[in-house]
Amino acid sequence: MTNNPYLKFTSQKVAMPYLVFALILFVGQILFGLIMGLQYIVGDFLFPLIPFNIARMVHTNLLIVWLLFGFMGAAYYLIPEEADRELYSPKLAMILFWVFAVAGVLTILGYLFVPYAGLAQMTGNDLLPTMGREFLEQPLITKVGIVVVCLGFLYNVGMTVLKGRKTAINVVLMTGLIGLAVMFLFSFYNPDNLTRDKFYWWYVVHLWVEGVWELIMAAMLAYVLIKITGVDREVIEKWLYVIVAMALISGILGTGHHYFWIGAPTVWLWVGSIFSTLEPLPFFAMVLFAFNMINRRRREHPNKAAALWAMGTTVTAFLGAGVWGFLHTLAPVNYYTHGTQLTAAHGHLAFYGAYAMIVMTLISYAMPKLRGLGEAADNKAQVLEMWGFWLMTISMVFITLFLSAAGVVQIWLQRIPEDGAALGFMATQDQLFIFYWLRLAAGVIFLIGLVAYLLSFRQRGRTEQVTAAVAGRA
Repeated sequence: MTNNPYLKFTSQKVAMPYLVFALILFVGQILFGLIMGLQYIVGDFLFPLIPFNIARMVHTNLLIVWLLFGFMGAAYYLIPEEADRELYSPKLAMILFWVFAVAGVLTILGYLFVPYAGLAQMTGNDLLPTMGREFLEQPLITKVGIVVVCLGFLYNVGMTVLKGRKTAINVVLMTGLIGLAVMFLFSFYNPDNLTRDKFYWWYVVHLWVEGVWELIMAAMLAYVLIKITGVDREVIEKWLYVIVAMALISGILGTGHHYFWIGAPTVWLWVGSIFSTLEPLPFFAMVLFAFNMINRRRREHPNKAAALWAMGTTVTAFLGAGVWGFLHTLAPVNYYTHGTQLTAAHGHLAFYGAYAMIVMTLISYAMPKLRGLGEAADNKAQVLEMWGFWLMTISMVFITLFLSAAGVVQIWLQRIPEDGAALGFMATQDQLFIFYWLRLAAGVIFLIGLVAYLLSFRQRGRTEQVTAAVAGRA
C-alpha cells in the first residue's frame, strides 16, 4: 500500500515521470508542426537553421516517442492495479526512463545540429543501414536503444502480470505492447529492392497504428471506463474482446491498402480495398462502447474531464481513422488521392483522435491521484482542462477540413486533368495558400488549447476529498 490514499500501490508513482515527459515532448511536436505550417507559406522560414525536411523529421519522431512514453506510463499506472500487486521492479522502470529520455533528446539534437548524412556516419549506419525511411529515421544506435528499453519494459510489466491477477485489460494491453515491440524489429531490415522495403516498412508503420496500437487504446479506454462508470467488469470485457477481434482482422489484412502502387501483385487491389472498408468498425464499436458505458454508469465520478476525454477520443478516432481513412482507401479512389493533402488530413485527425487523446484520457484520470489531489482536480482546474479539450479537438477538426479542401483542389488541378492540362506540383501549391494559412491559424488555436490543458495541472495542495480520506485513515 501507499501513503497516498488514492494510489493503491506505491510503484504506480513511476508512471508520473513518463506521463510528464510525454507532455513535454508533445509540446515540442506541436511547435515543430507550427514551424512546418509556416514553411508551407514562407518557404525559407528558419532556413538554413531548420530546413523543412528536418522540421518534419523532428515533428513525426516526437509524435512517435511521446506516444511511446505515454503508453509506457499508462502501463506502469494501470497494470499494478489490474494485476493487484506492486510493479515487479520500480527501479528498473526509472532506469529505463532515463535511458529512453536521454537517447530521445540526443537523437532530436542530432537531427537539428548534425547533417543527416553525417549523423548516419557517426552512428554506425554503414554497419547495418536502417536510416533514411520516413518515421524510421532514427540512427542505428537509437533503434538498438529502443529495443533494449522495450525489452526491459516488457520484462517488468510482464513479470508483474505473470505474478499477479490476469484480467482481459492487462492481457490485451500486454498483447498490444508485445506486438508494438515485435513489429519495430522490421525497422532493422532495409532491403535494396524498393518494393520489398515498402512491404516491411508498412509492417512497422501500419501494423502499429492500425493494428497493435488499437489494442493498447482499447485496453486503456476499458480501464478508464471501469473506473469512472462503475459498470461491471464482465460487461466491459465482452466489449473489449469484440473490439480487439475486429481490430486485428481488419488491421492485418487492411495493410494491403498500402500495397496498391508499390509494385505488389494485383490481388492487393482487392484485398486492400475490401478489408480496409472494415477498418472503421473497431473505432465505431469504441464509440458505442464508451457512450453505452457512460449511460449505464452506476456512479457519478467527480472527474468530469476524464469522462469527456474518454468519450471524445472514441468519436474523434472514428472520424479521423475511420471516416477519413475510408474516404480514400478504395483503390479506384486512392489512384487519385494517394500522397495528396487528403492523406495529411487523415493522418492528423487519426493520430490525434486515436492515440494522443487516449493518452490524455489516462493522464486526466491518473494525474490527480498521482499528485495526491484526490479522484479529481478541483472544479476550476477541470473547467480549464475541458477548455483545452475543446480548443484542441475543434481546431484539429478544422485542420483536417482545411487539409481536405486543399487535397480536393490539389486532385482537381493536378491529378484529374488530361492532355497536358494538369498544373505542375508547385503551380498547384500556389493555389492552396489560403488553405495553408487557415491550417496555420487553426494550429495556433490548437497550441492555445494545449497550453490551457497544461495550465489545468497548476492546482496546488489537496482537495477536501483527500483531506477527508487522510483523516479517515488516521
